[in-house]
This record gives sequence, structure tokens and C-alpha cells, in this order.
Amino acid sequence: MKAAGKGPALLRLNNLKRVMTQLRTTRITSRQDLALALELSKNTVSLIVDDLLEAGLINELGPVSVASAGRPKIEISLRAEKLKSAGIMVERQAIHWRVCDYYSQVIAEQTWRTETSDPEQLLHELVEVCQTLHAAHPELLGVAIGFPGIIDPHRGWVHFSAHLGWQNVDVMTILSHEMPLQLRIMNNVKAAALLSVQQLELNKSQSHFYLRISEGLGGALVEQGEVFTGSSWTAGEIGHLTVQPNGERCSCGRLGCLETLVSKPAIQQQLAKRKPGLRWQNGDSEPEILQEVMTQAGTHLGNALSQVMQLVNPASIIIDGPWNAQPAFVQAVQQAAQAGTLAFTFAHTALHFLPLRIDPANGLALAVIEQYERLS
Repeated sequence: MKAAGKGPALLRLNNLKRVMTQLRTTRITSRQDLALALELSKNTVSLIVDDLLEAGLINELGPVSVASAGRPKIEISLRAEKLKSAGIMVERQAIHWRVCDYYSQVIAEQTWRTETSDPEQLLHELVEVCQTLHAAHPELLGVAIGFPGIIDPHRGWVHFSAHLGWQNVDVMTILSHEMPLQLRIMNNVKAAALLSVQQLELNKSQSHFYLRISEGLGGALVEQGEVFTGSSWTAGEIGHLTVQPNGERCSCGRLGCLETLVSKPAIQQQLAKRKPGLRWQNGDSEPEILQEVMTQAGTHLGNALSQVMQLVNPASIIIDGPWNAQPAFVQAVQQAAQAGTLAFTFAHTALHFLPLRIDPANGLALAVIEQYERLS
């Protein structure tokens, strides 16, 4: 389903993309409802739907009864399995990929340990992965590959990754020469942010801040349905806000970053410091210590989030982390954020504590779909 050129052909292509977006969002609809929702003529929508039917990309589900007289609506839906995307997440010493259908449902996935410190070696491995996925899933619209660190998504460069030990690696040029598919290079956290907005069904016309607690601490601002990266691709890097000037040394080389207080390694260190051998996995054996650590971490995070609320003023803040199951952490985040924020601002900012972790590979696969649907 492609159209080239300018004028009517470009208009038709953009209308097709709008129809695809609406079909993905509503799952089941009709020609009449599409025309109404997109403010397009019924004839324009019918031509696009007929082309999609001919290409085998949608199903007609049959007529539905309508109260008023006239032509009955015929419900249609995408054949989501005919349009796939893949997300490949690179982490320290590991690669994880997922292939998803057009509705972001997982079709296949795999994770394995591998050496990631050598860019040349890893990029060769990624080429093989992409070629294997394309052979197994010829319906792939594209592949998005995510990395930790400072990523230029337009040029496809990894400028700096403390987790991988990389600096100024041109990923896009190397990989694009070896594979015919649409390719997208992103930061893992920023890809996960896209998926969080979709899963929570948040209003895409507003801004939303996503925060991910893992081996590090990352963040991303989703503005008008797009990830805002900033002029040097570090927008949203809340983990490297200095909160304790004389604190622990961070992986970035600086002292007292928020990451050194709230990340997984930070919590493990704090638990072990209070009692040797105590870890997150057995933290329930010492509930008072666990509560103390969780309260302290939540307070630090809430203080930082109050700055996000004041400076960025997002409609919502999404917290994706392993500590969300701890009431002491959630309560401390809420109390500290409220104490540090103007009352009016706090009242108009929703805090979402995700009960289940977002998989960045899923977010990367969604990024392929959203790029495919982007208007020309």
C-alpha cells in the first residue's frame, strides 16, 4: 500500500495512513464511522477500504443493524497479523527482541546473553538477527533497535552509552546497508514511553512524562504523541539530576545523581548496607528496613518529580518500576511530589504507578508502526 509523488497521490497516501491509525485504535469500525471520525468523504474512505480488502489487510465482519433507515453498516477490522513490526532491545550483555502484530500483541520473542562491549561485533550480530527475523516474518514493516544511553534517533548514532561502554557509534549506516527493511534507532526508555501512553489510553494531544526504574533510571517526555528528545537527545534524563552533591558516584561519572538513590543497584546496596546479605528478593524478611529504604527512595523520586511538574507541566507522570508494589514507596513519592509542587499544578497532574513493567522491545515495535503511519 504505497503511493508516490505529490498532489493527489500524496493526499491519498496520507489519508491511507490516517485510516490505518484509526483502524488500529478502534479495532472494529465501519466505512461510515471512519468517514465521520476522520472527516473524509465516504467515497474516499470506501476506495481506501476496497484497496485494503484487495490487499488482504482487513476483514469484513458483516452488517450491523441500525435504527434509522438506510444502508446498513458493514463492520471491518484489520488483519493485524498481516502487518508486523519488530523491536530489538540491546542492554548490557544481553539482546532481547519481540515481533508484534499491528495491535502490539506479541507473536514471538527471544532473549540471550552476549558480549555487547565491542560495537563492531555486536552490530554484526544485530544484522544477523534482523535478517533472520525478516526471513521468518516477511510481513515485517520494519525493525526498531533500542540502546541505553544518548541516542540521536535521526542519524541513528549512539553518542554515549555508559552501560555498553560505547561512544560515537554510527549504527544506522552500518545496519541499513545490510537490510532492506525500514530501520529505526532509539533509546530504549523513550520507546517504552510510547507504549506506556498507548497502554494507559492517554490523550495524545497532551504531554506525558514516563519514568523507568531499572539498572539505571531513565525518563522521556511524550508530546503530541511524539517523544521529545531535545537538542542533544538528553531530554527526560531525570536519572542524572544531582540530588546529593556529595553522594555516591554515578555510572555517568558525576556524584549524587538520582540514579544512585532509586535504581535497582542503588536499592540493593542500601539494603545490604543496613543488614549484610539483605537483598530486594528477601526484603520481606526485614519489613522495617525495607519500608525505610522504600520511603527514602520514594521521597527522593517525589522531590525530583515535583521539578518535572513545575518545569514541564505534563498531564500525567507514569512511573514504571519494581518498587511500585511497595505502598511505602508509592505514598512517599506522592507526598514528596505534592509538597514540592504548587497545589494547582499537582492537582492537574495524574500520577500513574504501573502494576506491570513495560517491555521496551514492545515499545520499539510500536515505534515502527507509528513511523509507518506518520503523515508525509
